[in-house]
Amino acid sequence: MSESESEPESAESIAVVLPDGSELEVPEDATVEDCAYEIGPGLGRDTVAGKLDGELVAKEEPVSDGVELEIVTDGSEAYLRVMRHSASHCLAQAVERHYDDVDLAIGPPTDDGFYYDFDNLEIDEADLADLEAEIEEIVEADYEIEREDVSIEEAEDRLADEPYKLELLSEFADENEQVSFYRQGEWEDLCAGPHVDSTGEIGAVDLLEIAGAYWRGDEENTMQTRIYGTAFEDESDLEEYLERRQEAQERDHRRIGNEMNLFSIQDVTGPGLPLYHPPGKTVLKELEAFVEDLNEDAGYDYVETPHVFKTDLWHRSGHYENYEDDMFIFDVGDDEFGLKPMNCPGHAAIFQDQSWSYRDLPIRYAENGKVYRKEQRGELSGLSRVWAFTIDDGHLFVSPEGIEAEVEAIMDMIVDVLETFDLEYEMALATRPEKSAGSDEIWEQAESQLESVLEKRDLEYDLEEGDGAFYGPKIDFAFEDAIGRSWDGPTVQLDFNMPERFDLSYVGEDNEEHRPVMIHRALYGSYERFFMMLIEHYEGNFPLWLAPEQIRVLPISDANLEYASEIADRFDAFRVEVDDRDSTLERKIRAAHDDRVPYQIIVGDNEEEAGNISVRDRFEDQEYDVEIDAFEAHLEAERDEKRTEPDFLQ
Repeated sequence: MSESESEPESAESIAVVLPDGSELEVPEDATVEDCAYEIGPGLGRDTVAGKLDGELVAKEEPVSDGVELEIVTDGSEAYLRVMRHSASHCLAQAVERHYDDVDLAIGPPTDDGFYYDFDNLEIDEADLADLEAEIEEIVEADYEIEREDVSIEEAEDRLADEPYKLELLSEFADENEQVSFYRQGEWEDLCAGPHVDSTGEIGAVDLLEIAGAYWRGDEENTMQTRIYGTAFEDESDLEEYLERRQEAQERDHRRIGNEMNLFSIQDVTGPGLPLYHPPGKTVLKELEAFVEDLNEDAGYDYVETPHVFKTDLWHRSGHYENYEDDMFIFDVGDDEFGLKPMNCPGHAAIFQDQSWSYRDLPIRYAENGKVYRKEQRGELSGLSRVWAFTIDDGHLFVSPEGIEAEVEAIMDMIVDVLETFDLEYEMALATRPEKSAGSDEIWEQAESQLESVLEKRDLEYDLEEGDGAFYGPKIDFAFEDAIGRSWDGPTVQLDFNMPERFDLSYVGEDNEEHRPVMIHRALYGSYERFFMMLIEHYEGNFPLWLAPEQIRVLPISDANLEYASEIADRFDAFRVEVDDRDSTLERKIRAAHDDRVPYQIIVGDNEEEAGNISVRDRFEDQEYDVEIDAFEAHLEAERDEKRTEPDFLQ
């Protein structure tokens, strides 16, 4: 709607809610752009897109009564996502200019850039430079990006030669009488938007890599060619991103895991099923011991549940109806079984097996429990996304009156873990998802309890609407690694549903049966994902307490081997090795550095005669004539205090 346009006096009005909580009255057929003009002509002209109840939409999208509206301009946080969506269209246009008979699939923006999927496209990394050059020409041509709404019938005619677009159209047709196309120059695409106004508004573009992807993420469908790219408003932002990406690749846990012999994922085991080698298992054991000490101090009892249960349990817990597609399910005789996707139903079954009094509560169970999720093969990646992973799980059964105290205690444990690794973190309250179990009353009660804890402690947190577990809301902790990437990790979840489903009870002070509340918590999230993050965060240079090999003794010559062995025995409370190879000291030092050993002890004739050692750390600092007792005392303190860096020579 332009500034000069006006609405008929008879038009009925609706109200939209603006970010500051105020309401704006607009005609009932108003669009996002119309609303922007109502606020002010300058905002109307600058509008690129909008958010309706948090969902990014085109500026042509109609609004509805009571919807929360946010206008997106080129100064908005969401603008980059809109621009990247337009960049994906430029990629598809460039591909169709260079290759014949290509079938288009989908091309959405992502958090870091965009991608587009193609069928019947044979391409390799060397071809990306030509496509980038074509994209630059499309951007320089400054084609107007025009939206056109057409009938389903006309859309079918336009897409007659595009089988994947026709499949998408058939889904849109069930809900819409019209669909939208976006045209730029000679090229158009079925798309809901939003997009920038012209290709000239797209900044710096870089095509990153080529990968395979199943159509709609289903392994039964065609494997397509996916081209990943990214786009920023200017070259400096792009260069900064590419530098961060390069650093992330250098820290890739799969490469470092192979170099340090930490783990492998082999064809013989199947995808997403990691094998932990001795050095990797050493790190995991230290992580487990840390959590077990925290659990012991907090009054948890360890339990163990099997890897597989009859699906009767999963029907009862609600996992079957909510997780069936992600579960490994099989028949044994007349019974159906499933590998456990979560540990909580097993813990509920243990609680159910006994009678409890209010005096017994809270009951706190802990288990390093292996669980299984049937992720799509194309989504599996190292330890970050696997089929089999281990959760440092805890489940508490508490009275309603005990909820806040237990949640606060759990949050203290989580903070202890994150601060031990010197990780900065943020919190979020995740509320009821669309697919969930339980009544509105139960969810409102659970959400208000968690919110109360956060408010009582005056903590800053984000609200993530719809991101809760299917059985209850949760407080999630996200932490930042050494290069600024954010990772999901620890969580505490409140659950009023599982106790209902398992008919759990305890006898209260009034001698009547009462329903306990179940609290789910994990201090790491999962060992696999946390281990992966630590590998990349430290770039394999683990703190002393975690390092698979903590000390390496380097004899200068064979004549010093016996003394080197004596020194190794002296430090047998640590993970220590002697490099007894027939090699130069310089090569031994380089090997220890490459193997990321925190400390090297160097012994030669001078050290042996004086009865002391020389110490070198991973920062290549070295000190001579070190007293053995002094170094041993320092190592014990550094290990026991879980310091994040070797600091004897700092």
